[in-house]
Amino acid sequence: MIYETAYIVRADAAEEAVTAIKNSVLETLKEFGAEVLVNDSWGVKTFAQPTENGMKKGAYHYVMYKSDGKVNAELERKFGINESVMRFLVIKLGDDKKQSEIIKNYKNPNHAKAVDADAADEEGGFGGGDKEKRMHSKKRSCYFSATKTVPDWKDPKSYSWLVNEFGKISAARVTGLTPRFQRSANAAIKRGRNMALISYISNEIAY
Repeated sequence: MIYETAYIVRADAAEEAVTAIKNSVLETLKEFGAEVLVNDSWGVKTFAQPTENGMKKGAYHYVMYKSDGKVNAELERKFGINESVMRFLVIKLGDDKKQSEIIKNYKNPNHAKAVDADAADEEGGFGGGDKEKRMHSKKRSCYFSATKTVPDWKDPKSYSWLVNEFGKISAARVTGLTPRFQRSANAAIKRGRNMALISYISNEIAY
């Protein structure tokens, strides 16, 4: 199976501590026989909403790997006992046979934003403009089905339009999404909130 893990390190952590965490993740994957497919850093981001203890920024790191899944519990254990790791997420992406497609579809949020800058300027956001999305909602047609895209927790602009200014997720009768994509969007929003990419109380996103 193909998995992804993302974790946030305290922005004020020493460089040695950050390096130690990154090396520990890779060493743990190797120990369990996992194959690393993507190893990426997203840099320091300002959270969409400050954490419970008032932290406003964190350094995001990402790894995609092929594994039988046994390594996941050990990764979660190590993340959980490391005081420099603020939050983490481990997700199953798909079967090995979809490896090429999954890797191809991966986009570092920062890089993707730069690549699609022109489209964002014209339409109001990465991954299709807000105007286009609103038109689909008015027509009660599914935006994701029409554009052959999916809500991706790593890209909050792909789903922030589904959250109102008070943080409530819009229902399918309002968005026009099919049940399948409404479930996918709900999951993406929950994961994005867990990783501080979108606020719990509004539709503000991290930057």
